Amino acid sequence: MLTTRWQPLGGVWSEMTRLQQEMERMFDRWGSAGPRRLSQAVYPALNLWEDDDSLYVEAELPGFDLNELEIYVNGENQLTIKGERHQPDLENGAWHRQERGYGAFSRMIELPQDVDPDHVTAEFKHGVLTISLPKKEEVKPRRIEVKAS
Repeated sequence: MLTTRWQPLGGVWSEMTRLQQEMERMFDRWGSAGPRRLSQAVYPALNLWEDDDSLYVEAELPGFDLNELEIYVNGENQLTIKGERHQPDLENGAWHRQERGYGAFSRMIELPQDVDPDHVTAEFKHGVLTISLPKKEEVKPRRIEVKAS
């Protein structure tokens, strides 16, 4: 005798999944942000790392022009990056897929340490923005010499 567990909502869940897939396919066809975009990370994704002297922030910004980027250090421990990527004009064509985002963005992150805002530098190479933020002297690690007695 074959037994199966009774699932009163089993058919409902499969229909809901099918409906969700159809909605995602419809939004993809129109090139809209769609439901999947809502769960994606904030743009642009940033890497933040440090050495003894500086903090470094890297952001991948393909297709940006330097004139469309703005970088601010607010106070001594907040970094703001603003920019805008313009959608290319299609004169005699039609979009079939549009997965790259266009428009303005603004990211503000709090830095783990105070930096010297007067000596911040930025380099934009091969679509990657690298910002070097020198640490303030008072937050840099100091080596303490231990004396034997």
